[in-house]
Amino acid sequence: MRSLKDRTEGETVTIADLLNAVGRRSYGPVLLLLGFISISPLSIVPGANWLVALVTLIFALQIVIGLKFPWLPRRALNVSFPRKYLINGLNTLEKHAYTVDQVLKPRLTFLTQVPFINIVALVCVAAALITFPLGLVPFGPFLPGLTVLLFGLALTARDGVLLLIAAASLAGAGLLLIRILPRVMNFLGI
Repeated sequence: MRSLKDRTEGETVTIADLLNAVGRRSYGPVLLLLGFISISPLSIVPGANWLVALVTLIFALQIVIGLKFPWLPRRALNVSFPRKYLINGLNTLEKHAYTVDQVLKPRLTFLTQVPFINIVALVCVAAALITFPLGLVPFGPFLPGLTVLLFGLALTARDGVLLLIAAASLAGAGLLLIRILPRVMNFLGI
């Protein structure tokens, strides 16, 4: 979190700036960053959740097909948003970071390696896809975003127990989707 503050500057921040701050060589920090953005105050910007879900989908599919390093098209890297949203979210999360650091540790590390990493990536694909319809509902994308955040944190810390908790978060998002999808479709006249 400190690197996001220290390695970004100016009034606006691009996706490329964020990826460069966390390190583009690993998927764990990238998924962590995307999950963080999806549950941060930035999510109040119209369309932000869908954009983050799309980027998450792109990264997760890259893990599934076995790319070693994350890649994004230049156009997506140049998407920018006000840096104040990033700083506000980081300040809020920093209060809880010490507690999280005390809980995380390498456990069930085999779950953070191939072939289980591909299953994690498929779950992140599902979380991204669920975000699109849930984006029509206020705070609907929170659970899928939390799932991606937890998966990113688990991969970064090599914590298989946290991976299992993240899977439960996705199950909650799936149940939420099942409960509200008929209402959303009825509202849209579909």
